[in-house]
Amino acid sequence: MLIERRRLFGMFGAAALAACGIAGAQPKERLIRITARKFAFLPGEITLKKGAPVILEFVTADVVMGFNAPDFKLRADILPGETARLRFTPDKVGTFTFLCDIFCGDGHEGMSGTMKVVA
Repeated sequence: MLIERRRLFGMFGAAALAACGIAGAQPKERLIRITARKFAFLPGEITLKKGAPVILEFVTADVVMGFNAPDFKLRADILPGETARLRFTPDKVGTFTFLCDIFCGDGHEGMSGTMKVVA
């Protein structure tokens, strides 16, 4: 009887901790919306935390554009009227450049931004 009671309390305790996000919880992905337009990413600077998972969500109303963050081997096509998503977990600290890698018109060469990853 005592063993059954302990098992029952153990199950309720584990369920309560899980419901509160205390035991064994994975960090929730942070959603960052980025708009690509001629000739800028908005926001042009994003700050991330090393080891914290993120979803980068891209939209554009202009023309086909690209997102490339070579330091993280991230790449996406950004199509008008569609949403592109990249999931990743930054694994290094520093300031990194991202850029448009599909020619989108005069001014394309300056279309870049920065990703700051902090500890």
